[in-house]
Amino acid sequence: MRYTDKKSASLRSFHEHLKPVKTSAQVSTMKNCTQHGSTSVYRHSVRVAYLSYRIASALPVKIDYVSLVNGAFLHDYFLYDWHEPGKQTKFHGFSHPKTALENAKADFDLNQKEENIIRSHMWPLTLFHMPICKEAFIVCFADKVCSTGETFGGFRRKHKRKIKDQSKNTHQISA
Repeated sequence: MRYTDKKSASLRSFHEHLKPVKTSAQVSTMKNCTQHGSTSVYRHSVRVAYLSYRIASALPVKIDYVSLVNGAFLHDYFLYDWHEPGKQTKFHGFSHPKTALENAKADFDLNQKEENIIRSHMWPLTLFHMPICKEAFIVCFADKVCSTGETFGGFRRKHKRKIKDQSKNTHQISA
């Protein structure tokens, strides 16, 4: 099997695992909430779930892919825009895993792995809620990778544009 065929099959498998939670009515709320930079909570959650899936696929250990993908997708299921004034912004990093878990438990039938994934994804910031299963460790890591890319990738694009605009102005002034 060619690499592209294997990757395509992997992508199909990932979307099959994700489909049941992705189609929930409340999930659409995630599309209207900003997470990092200009990335929505929904897009961030799909990225974390996919990166987690890819990491797990590369590891030589047995993985519960359904729990991994569901937990990864629901890890930020807090359903509010923490950038809006008056929202739970001050301690969002500390409190949102608990809120996400409460919301997810209300809307989905979660197993222990999924609960651990959601509650512990901010570890070590949430010191007393650490990943216990390998799926939770993978999601915790994938979340850090995606968050960093979304935050600093947006920063880089924004400032690259500013630098480019400034260089145009400088060129025009000296001409």
